[in-house]
Amino acid sequence: MADKDPCALIKGPGRAYCEQDNTGGGPPGTGGGGGITGNAADNVKNLANSLLKTLKGLVAPKDTWAPAKADNWVYEQFLWLGQHLAVAIFICVVVVCALTAWQGAPRLKQMGASTGWTLAAVAGMASVPGAVMLLNRAVSAAFTVAFDSNEATLFPVIRQDLKHGADAGNPLAKLLIIAALVVALGFATLVFMTRQIGILMFVCMAPLVLASLARGGDTSAVKQWAQRLLGLMFAPFALLLVSPFVKLAQGSLVVDSALVIAADAIMLRMIFHGVPYFGPKVAGVARAFVENHTSNPLARAVVRAGSPDVYERENTPRGPRTVDTPGRAMSQDRGVLFAAYGVKQQQRPARLTTESAIAQARLNAARNARLRQARAAARPSTSNGQGQPPTSSSPGQPPNPASTRPPTP
Repeated sequence: MADKDPCALIKGPGRAYCEQDNTGGGPPGTGGGGGITGNAADNVKNLANSLLKTLKGLVAPKDTWAPAKADNWVYEQFLWLGQHLAVAIFICVVVVCALTAWQGAPRLKQMGASTGWTLAAVAGMASVPGAVMLLNRAVSAAFTVAFDSNEATLFPVIRQDLKHGADAGNPLAKLLIIAALVVALGFATLVFMTRQIGILMFVCMAPLVLASLARGGDTSAVKQWAQRLLGLMFAPFALLLVSPFVKLAQGSLVVDSALVIAADAIMLRMIFHGVPYFGPKVAGVARAFVENHTSNPLARAVVRAGSPDVYERENTPRGPRTVDTPGRAMSQDRGVLFAAYGVKQQQRPARLTTESAIAQARLNAARNARLRQARAAARPSTSNGQGQPPTSSSPGQPPNPASTRPPTP
């Protein structure tokens, strides 16, 4: 009875686990293993590889939410509006040139320029989605080469250090790199959302912006639109700032974690500068969330580096590190577009927002108090109590008119 197999009554896959010995060997068909410790190490490596793959896919995805072709239903509506708007502007230019044909050559030149720019605008409207799609794929491929191509880039170095690093057997080092990758994944999600929504918005806006060329070739609105769009497209390359330190980090998971934390700060900066309208707002919300849920000084320093303290500017150029409110930023770009159509927009008065003005007053309170004391000390002292400065004229000489002049308030 003692030799009876205890696993004889077990059927199915569970019998293989029952028959395995307790020496740490894995179940049959799994290729062996190192027991609980070995399987845990493999799970950590697989988790890190999965996080790195997801991180790369979020920061520089191969596909965008923007239309890939001009026949997309969403883009077709904007394309129809832009084409008809360009034609309407061209007809208005032709009518104006016909009514003022007595001016001769200038009107003929204006009509010729409007004709050429109208054709270029209508042709360019249909090519914007394809150009953006190709540019996005090029950015994704370049990002892969810069961060996941060989042993000198960041992601393969982290994978290599998880296997053969000097602290690869230290559970704390593995915990640090996993935590840093998880935090980076959160920031990469914010980058993905802001970039994708921004690219979609600017692609759909392209027909309306290009239609402004039909008026006679005013490219100010097109330049503004292109700068915003290209800034969004090439935002992932801000992470190249950590590339020179990859070789320094090779062999140490702790230094790899420091590089990932630095990449977090840069990605937060990408949010701050990438989307001109709501980027600073999103970055500020991310900073407030981190500061309200953790007291770790390193985490606070990272989010402060990525989203610095700013004043929201409504119309004033004065003050350190001011940014426009979303409404003002859109109003300025709208004003550029209206100017391309010949519509002048009235500028709003220059001032800070109420919250920013209060913060600036609190920050400058000590400085203003010292300035008041310095001004009071620099005023000329009175000798007669009447507010008149002392005279330096000698007896027998007429007083100097300049010395008897009342002080300037």
